[in-house]
Amino acid sequence: MNNLTPVTVNRRSSQEERQFALTQIYRQVLERQPYESERQMMAQLEKDFLKDKIGVRRFLKEFGCSDIYLDAFYYPSSNVKFLDICFKHFMGRAVLNHEEMRFYSDVLAKKGVHSLITTILDSEEYRKAFGCFTVPYPREKACYESPNAFVQSRLLNDEHVGQRGWAVPTMYWRQLGLNCSGGVCRHPEVDEMERAASSNQLLSLSTEALLELLRGSSSIKAREVIASLSPTQRAELRQALR
Repeated sequence: MNNLTPVTVNRRSSQEERQFALTQIYRQVLERQPYESERQMMAQLEKDFLKDKIGVRRFLKEFGCSDIYLDAFYYPSSNVKFLDICFKHFMGRAVLNHEEMRFYSDVLAKKGVHSLITTILDSEEYRKAFGCFTVPYPREKACYESPNAFVQSRLLNDEHVGQRGWAVPTMYWRQLGLNCSGGVCRHPEVDEMERAASSNQLLSLSTEALLELLRGSSSIKAREVIASLSPTQRAELRQALR
């Protein structure tokens, strides 16, 4: 988890300091800087922030409900994964437990995404952690309710957007023993069964078919294929390649 110095603005902040805070907001909440077309959509909101008409929390309420944010994170995600993402962006941590997941899932399902964003940003925890003028950042709490809560927050805050898919939140894929690192959540036993099936299929291929398969594979994939072959098949391939 990154150890960041909190960025806070106030009435005495210079234009450069507020511009830096804006950059940090996008880094935390959008996980990148906006494209030029998105900048145009956000022009008035950015202007109000830079001129000290609104603070960080008010900016986040508007931005979290914008098409830019929703297109990037809400529409590609399941509801529970979107909650995961929102907690990362606005609270700097993962969802702690099933009770918290259920509470915010009900807000999202019954009142909609705008109410969800508002509920998070109006929460007592958010006000104590960030107030109205501090940019949210990945947090390390002094005390976690469980080792899992600690690990989940670390994993989530270090995760690049979409890295572990758009369906299963961190809490669930860890509890279910899934491997989501490739963007799609799978159980290790399924992967092992597929590898075994693939190995059996390779054993039944002719030397000519194996050669054709290797020609169309990347060097890494080719090494994996060769490693799965029987000694007899390897000897036949060496003979065919001479």
